[in-house]
Amino acid sequence: MRPTGRLHIGHYFGALENWVRLQNDPDYDCFYFIADWHALTTHYAEDTRLVPQHTIEITTDWLASGLDPEKAVLFVQSQVPEHAELHLLLSMVTPLEWLERVPTYKDQIRQLAEKDLSTYGFLGYPLLQTADIVIYSEGAKGLFVPVGEDQVPHIELGREIVRTFNFHFGFHVDLAVQNEKALEYVGSTIFARYKKPWPGAKRLSLLQLSELKMLSTLYAKEIGYANFLREMGEHAGQFHLIDQLTEPAAMLTKTPRFPGLDGRRMAKSYGNAIWLNETDSEIRKKTKVMVTDPARKRRTDPGNPDVCPVYDWHKLFSPQQTLDWAAQGCRTAGIGCIECKAAMADHLIQWISPVRERRLQYEKHPARVLEIIDEGSKKARRVAQATMRRVREAVFDWQQKRQEIQGLAANSGS
Repeated sequence: MRPTGRLHIGHYFGALENWVRLQNDPDYDCFYFIADWHALTTHYAEDTRLVPQHTIEITTDWLASGLDPEKAVLFVQSQVPEHAELHLLLSMVTPLEWLERVPTYKDQIRQLAEKDLSTYGFLGYPLLQTADIVIYSEGAKGLFVPVGEDQVPHIELGREIVRTFNFHFGFHVDLAVQNEKALEYVGSTIFARYKKPWPGAKRLSLLQLSELKMLSTLYAKEIGYANFLREMGEHAGQFHLIDQLTEPAAMLTKTPRFPGLDGRRMAKSYGNAIWLNETDSEIRKKTKVMVTDPARKRRTDPGNPDVCPVYDWHKLFSPQQTLDWAAQGCRTAGIGCIECKAAMADHLIQWISPVRERRLQYEKHPARVLEIIDEGSKKARRVAQATMRRVREAVFDWQQKRQEIQGLAANSGS
């Protein structure tokens, strides 16, 4: 989540409820973070000194909602600089047009027309998102991102970027001059593909061998790794593709319809939200003026609960008995909207009270909240550092070069 301030009940049912469920599932290791760098992509011109306080506010809401630092890693994006390093490396293999075709890119430019978004930071935020996710690649484990359907294109972009990255830096060619049979078949096939004269395995120079390895990588990328191996036949064992990063997968989450007080989506900018620390009196005051079925003009008019935002809230907070009472009373005009709202507010208050109480306890101890995110950031960074050690080696292969130099130094010394 971006650090934009306190969270409302829409955030809880849209994301936090599911996050809590996942942290309690032993099949998952969960990482949840405050995306402060992402906030800069659209809010760089604003007072960024507010970000630390917003970060504390969000973390406090997370803890009040049930996220547990003993069960999940809670951290701050900018405290794990390896995210930025991986973002840089991924940018080297990501075509500009891939970023420009992300559906939300042009949509947000239109929606935020008052902001200057002609920056790479804004264009490249899906790439940073990919780095945020795949830096937590770990061996053969799957990598899942709980998202709604609107975020699936971002995950698909991430998969495409990771496939490209893995091919560039995970495709290994083991062709050697000593293996003349494999060298002759592969060399003649690849050089013919790119209309280059093949000198023959016996007359192949080291420079031509390097070119053959480069062209093999290019050809495998063009036709696909599986097709390439089939074409290489008995010599397919000379090639290996090692995934340096894990392709992310979308874990689609179904969120209930949860409109704001005015019937639009709940949002801070609309002023139609109930905050997680809202008082009882404020809840009753705000819910009393909620919009209802627009066709129900008078108390005696029957209504339709299926189109009423208040009934959508009943579904989340009220027991079945109250749900039946509200639906029946609305359809028959047996109850008025004021009665219906008051009953819903009673159950909302009952639900929010323990959340609010936990939040008040953390509000009294902000140093504890800061300690939790600092410790979480250290945990996240240890995982990210391990990934980057592997990725750097895959990109530059410094270990082999160091061994070569050390070997030469040892031989010259002898």
